[in-house]
Amino acid sequence: MWLKFGSSCYFISSEGRSWDDSRCECQQRDGDLVIISSPQEQAFLTGFTGAAWVGMTDRDQEGIWRWVDGSPVSLDRDRWAPGQPDGAFGGEDCGELRTMNAFLGLNDFNCSARLRWICEKSLNE
Repeated sequence: MWLKFGSSCYFISSEGRSWDDSRCECQQRDGDLVIISSPQEQAFLTGFTGAAWVGMTDRDQEGIWRWVDGSPVSLDRDRWAPGQPDGAFGGEDCGELRTMNAFLGLNDFNCSARLRWICEKSLNE
């Protein structure tokens, strides 16, 4: 089911896939993994699931986070979970939105982990 917020629609999956497979699923739905462009959008998406893939990665250059459209991800501490991104466990190159009590916000995670995902498509296209 697609949900409307602002000028976009969002699809929150009910199953888990890797980041790459999740992105393919979004593209097959004429969208892409979500690009979170405001605190209001992040607040809207928070709470639909405990953890979900979003459209950010630092695969091209370690520590330089970019959204799937190539734009930079803000390292604003208000948007990231405490202590993140941390590149733990030898490589966490894909982004998720985590919504747990003491761990709320953007997080870097292993791209092959099977998580739910959030697709976005613009209503303006």
